[in-house]
Amino acid sequence: MSSIEAERATTGWAARDPNTGPEDIYVKVICCGICHTDIHLIKNDFGKSNYPMVPGHEVVGEVVEVGSDVSKFRAGDMVGVGYIIGCCRNCHPCKNDIPQYCNKTISSLNDVYTDGKPTQGGFASAMVVDQKFVVKIPDGMDPEQAAPLLCAGVTVYSPLNHFGLKQSGLRGGILGLGGLGHIGVKIAKAMGHHVTVISSSNKKREEASDHLGADEYLVSSDATQMQEMADTLDYIIDTVPVFHPLEPYLSLLKLDGKLILMGIINTPLQFLTPAVLLGRKTSTGSYVGSVKETEEMLEFCKEKDLSSTIEVVKMDYVNKAIERVEKNDVRYRFVVDVAGSKLDQ
Repeated sequence: MSSIEAERATTGWAARDPNTGPEDIYVKVICCGICHTDIHLIKNDFGKSNYPMVPGHEVVGEVVEVGSDVSKFRAGDMVGVGYIIGCCRNCHPCKNDIPQYCNKTISSLNDVYTDGKPTQGGFASAMVVDQKFVVKIPDGMDPEQAAPLLCAGVTVYSPLNHFGLKQSGLRGGILGLGGLGHIGVKIAKAMGHHVTVISSSNKKREEASDHLGADEYLVSSDATQMQEMADTLDYIIDTVPVFHPLEPYLSLLKLDGKLILMGIINTPLQFLTPAVLLGRKTSTGSYVGSVKETEEMLEFCKEKDLSSTIEVVKMDYVNKAIERVEKNDVRYRFVVDVAGSKLDQ
């Protein structure tokens, strides 16, 4: 007999109705990344989780069947599905191809379709997705490598693209060296930026410099180092998903510099207004990315031969993987081999 105290988060396998609609694509899931957002939802950190829930929104799979009005994809294509799988299609963001900012977005997990049925993520044998929210994986790109790019990759790429920060020669900071941060370093370096990794300790200095190719490493708890780096960065991509002070990082920005928030945090952040007034600095945010940006980012990564640093696991390891992500004990993204896992465990 179970009790509330004994309940634990579990993983379920799910498949939507295989009868695809006119614009639907039926996808056999090959693999799926584990993102910190999945864990927030699994743990009900925002008080809006609905159970049972099938996590996963960095999904790569093979097209099995397409609807009668689908022209962009065909059976056998390798495709990706990210966090957004639906929108109203009529509002300003939707009409400008940035549906991630629609007030009626539908997420690939823990949400509800227009027909009232719950959405379920990529820890499943198959998914049915509207063609508007599916991207083709470039030929030659490994599915496991592509998976983290569908959320982490485009989440970093989108603000660099939108805020005009793609040109070479910029000086950027990456705050936090996890799943998002490590891809951020790689993409920024590939754009020709001078990249500083900002971390709370020296723990990842060698990793940042030798493996990821960061130009500098800044320990935020070192007041002397922070002072020396003041007013030197054009932008900072803040990937930290827990509460942290903003003023120390705003001080690192040049005139008109941008602090771009990406971590989903359920605690209010704050700063004193002089931190932005004295330097016309901007504290802003960016939310995943559009399908167009995802396609551009995938082609950019293929052109620059960028790869994610991943650890591939089977579904029977997923609960342990989630625990390790919470402890920041992964280099740098777990990808679940869904197709290679037993469905009856």
